[in-house]
Amino acid sequence: MKIECVWEHNGNDSILYATNFIGAFTRGATKEEAIGKMPLEIASYTKWMDGSILLPLLSDIEIIQEKASSLNIRDADSDVLFDTEKTALSANEYMNLKALALKSARDFLALYEAFPDKNQSVLTPRKTFYGDVPRTAEEMYQHTKNVNAYYFGEIGTDADNSGSILGCRQRGFEALEKQPDFLNPGVFDGSYGELWSLKKLLRRFIWHDRIHAKAMYRMGIRTFGKSIIPDIFCFD
Repeated sequence: MKIECVWEHNGNDSILYATNFIGAFTRGATKEEAIGKMPLEIASYTKWMDGSILLPLLSDIEIIQEKASSLNIRDADSDVLFDTEKTALSANEYMNLKALALKSARDFLALYEAFPDKNQSVLTPRKTFYGDVPRTAEEMYQHTKNVNAYYFGEIGTDADNSGSILGCRQRGFEALEKQPDFLNPGVFDGSYGELWSLKKLLRRFIWHDRIHAKAMYRMGIRTFGKSIIPDIFCFD
């Protein structure tokens, strides 16, 4: 099957997003590098999603949208709105993507809780334009959890960051679903001139979890070993 992708880039630095596997992505110093990583990313993602393993061919990768960006793409900064995210969701689409976003939060929480010491890390400190890069399981968890109020707020829904990553995300969806016609809220002009929609919010949760779950897992096996840190997201 075709893997339809959006290519967001700053110069050659690239992020490639699979639009028909919401949250799956690759990065690379070039578009070609990102494309080359996509088959294994889809295999990993589908195994995590439902236990199946789909391994597409490179010839199956098709770029359907391009976004040139001034953001720091190499650090996974992103503001793209997919063309496919501008339309309303059906009730069935919403329920499926919501279930996946909650599975992602549940699995992220389980990965975090598996760390015997959430403040231990072999990683050395590193800074980006936006500040210190999270190094420990605790820092990665708090960073990932604490986008909740921001993401929901970008589509006009009041939410908070209290409790667990799963709990605050569930409450956010409950607040969203109380709004009239919530499946078709349109496109929002959010913070910093970034455009948002309900479809984008769902994709951003799954994508953002996946970025930091991968970083947490890689750090964890280097710090504690594969026998201690479970591969919940099927990265290996």
